[in-house]
Amino acid sequence: MISDEPRINDEIRTPQVRLIGPNGEQVGIIATSVALNLAKEASLDLVEVAAQAKPPVAKLIDYGKFKYTEKVKARQARRNQTTAEIKEIRFRLKIDEHDFQVKKGHVERFLNSGDKVKVTIMLRGREQYRPIGGVELLRRLADEVAELGSVEFAPKQEGRNIIMTLAPKGKKVQTQSEQRRRGDQARAERQARQAARLAAKQEGESVKLEAEQEAQREVERIDAEPAVAKTSTKKTISKEGSNAEDEK
Repeated sequence: MISDEPRINDEIRTPQVRLIGPNGEQVGIIATSVALNLAKEASLDLVEVAAQAKPPVAKLIDYGKFKYTEKVKARQARRNQTTAEIKEIRFRLKIDEHDFQVKKGHVERFLNSGDKVKVTIMLRGREQYRPIGGVELLRRLADEVAELGSVEFAPKQEGRNIIMTLAPKGKKVQTQSEQRRRGDQARAERQARQAARLAAKQEGESVKLEAEQEAQREVERIDAEPAVAKTSTKKTISKEGSNAEDEK
């Protein structure tokens, strides 16, 4: 099996490499064994970044961090890709005016939402031998929704159907990155509200605890006062008794 992963460290078999330092500096052509020693001294990996060059180009990097960064970039690129759904509307060749207007309204709604629309005229029986009517119907539809969409694929007969594709115009196609951005923003706002509630709760509990501690100190102070008074009374009585005995 052929791996897409670059060769690193001892996997590099060439006798020499053109070495690039960890900060992008050009070290020059050196022996691979020397480059490996430099990588070990710097606690980095020697990664082959251009295997087709003569000699191959290798760079001193943290391979684990490098792989993580590449994965993040790939994920971000996928998020930024434009994604538009293709909606489909089917017509009969002999459609009445009311139904035509209803289906045209659906087409306008799809285009306004940033989606492409595949419009199909279904031919029955002998109609498939006279497709000009279907082509005219599709062109009429394209003209009436021209402010919202343009013809991406002109009317074309495929078997018993005539197909035309319309693409949105004048409106930015919604992307996954925009949807994720809104989701991230909503999530951040929700987390901020939760953090504010938690901080308020902790502050309330702190105030309540201080009040309880103050009340406890007050109770202890009140409980201590009678004991002091009682002790003073006993000392006074004891002193008076001693004086009486002395007088005798």
